This record gives sequence, structure tokens and C-alpha cells, in this order.
Amino acid sequence: MKTDDLITLMTHDASVGLRYGRALALALGAGIVVSVALLVVTVGLRHNMASVFETARVLFKIIVTLVLAVLAARLATRIGRPGAETRFPALLLGVPLVMVAAAVIIELFALPDNAWRASLVGRNALFCLFFVPVLSVAPFAGLFWALKKGAPQNPAAAGAAAGLAAGAIAAAIYAWHCPDDSPLFLATWYTAAIAGVTAAGALLGRRWLRW
Repeated sequence: MKTDDLITLMTHDASVGLRYGRALALALGAGIVVSVALLVVTVGLRHNMASVFETARVLFKIIVTLVLAVLAARLATRIGRPGAETRFPALLLGVPLVMVAAAVIIELFALPDNAWRASLVGRNALFCLFFVPVLSVAPFAGLFWALKKGAPQNPAAAGAAAGLAAGAIAAAIYAWHCPDDSPLFLATWYTAAIAGVTAAGALLGRRWLRW
């Protein structure tokens, strides 16, 4: 390759990377703002949020969903850059999984057997399955828009990463309303809702994120 051609290519890649970075920041910021506003104007925050912060279960639910949202968003931002390291960010997703698994084990030991089912089913399982995907729509659309400005090497994987990030962000926002605090509920219904958004992202990414 000629030197002039190499310089031109590097300059082009730099401008693409800059546009991609700005698009990601805008997508994440706007998506979070829209989802938070949607929660507030529809179901609202939990009415006793100030007092329930004294409960370890509530703190854990909010912390673990925030950790997942941050790690998933980090993976989604990197996967749109050709050649960027994604293995370690993907492995870090195991951290919130281990946190939830440990909390479930503690919950099973702390509760009598006849209370397990009630804690798992909770009061709003179906609403959780519905509303987390609804809250994920804005960050999902924003991340797809940003990824189109990048150059993901694997469109399906990029779409799945965007779906995971959007679902995790939505779960972290929904946690401020959800009255079901058991790790059993979190491990079952939050996981199912996020998995659904992730699967949708993989399917849509295969078609929309080709380049």
C-alpha cells in the first residue's frame, strides 16, 4: 500500500471512529432519558423508595442491574469497532451473573421451602416481562442507530450486544419501580425479559447491521 493511501485510510478511520463515539454517547444518553421519563410518567417510582433503601434486597437489585447495564453497554460500544477487544468485556458479564447466583443461594437458605414459590412468582411477573422490553425500546433504537455508524464485524453478535445493553438499562430503570425484591424473582423474570430483548437484537442485527 502506498504511503498516501495509508494516510488517507487512517484519516478516514479516525473520522468514522469519532462519529461512532459521538453517536454512542448520544444514543445512550437519549435512550436513558427517554426510558426514565417513560417510567416516571406511566407507573412512577416506587412509592416507598426512600424507606426500602434500608433493605438489603432492594439495594442488591438496584446495584446488580446497574452493574449489568454498565458492563453490557461497554460491550456494545466496543463491538462496533473493528478489531476492538471484546472477549474481556464479554467475560465481565459473568460478574453480575455470579452476584445473582450467590444471592439466590442465600435466599434459598434464608427462606422456608414453602415461601420459595411466592418469592419467585412475586406480584408483577407478567408486567415485568412486558414493561422491561417497553423501557428498552429507546436505548435499543439508539444503539442500533449508533452501531450503523460503526463497523461491527459480526452483525448478529452486535445486535445481541445492543439488545443486552438495552434490556439491562431498562431493567436497571424498572428496578426503581418494581415491588418484587427477591433474588429469585430477579433471576427469573428480569433475566427472561432481558434475554428476550437480546434475542430480538440478534435477529434484527443480522439484517440491519450488515455493511
